[in-house]
Amino acid sequence: MNASASPPRLRAMVVPVTPLQQNCTIIWDDATKKAVAIDPGGEVQRLLAALREHGLTLEKIWLTHGHLDHAGATAALKEATGAMIEGPHRDDAFLIAEIAESGSRWGMPDARSFETDRWLEDGDRVHLGDIEFEVYHCPGHTPGHVVFYNREARLAQVGDVLFQGSIGRTDFPRGDHAQLIASITNKLWPLGDEVRFVPGHGPMSTFGGERRSNPFVADHVLA
Repeated sequence: MNASASPPRLRAMVVPVTPLQQNCTIIWDDATKKAVAIDPGGEVQRLLAALREHGLTLEKIWLTHGHLDHAGATAALKEATGAMIEGPHRDDAFLIAEIAESGSRWGMPDARSFETDRWLEDGDRVHLGDIEFEVYHCPGHTPGHVVFYNREARLAQVGDVLFQGSIGRTDFPRGDHAQLIASITNKLWPLGDEVRFVPGHGPMSTFGGERRSNPFVADHVLA
């Protein structure tokens, strides 16, 4: 699946990876061909091939949270490209430390733990050149989950906080259903109904669409 966004320089493609079909998003500046990989969960060679196909140089890796299917290939991708790792929030450090063990359980033996170059906090900014994304700490699915939002393009990368027609699971260690609902309604909804988002799995949607019809967080459900 491909997604292009305004401003015209910002481009994005979504590459589903791992047996869990996690959406790794590659965004790039069309003027410089410098790129960021968001949530490289696995299949490093496939991601490298996608970068080569578009003539891109990977500068950074951004992580929404520390689960295996989102972060399992981070170490290998950094080794292959030298990219800087930013995210998630430090409250997910325990999940990153468990990636290798989780990979052996889930049939992804190449997954490895790593050290992030920069933990992120609510209100931080991350950059691809002069293209800026805002960082929102949105715990609930995991305690250290963050969301990336580009205000000009009205585009959000929400990981496993929100899906088309669903929300993130909260039955994992340190998950919290009430906290997740609060993250969605207090952090995401104020950004605007027209905001498009790439979820961690499945198709894109808009915040407005989910406020109308999502059986977990629609306005009429939470009223």
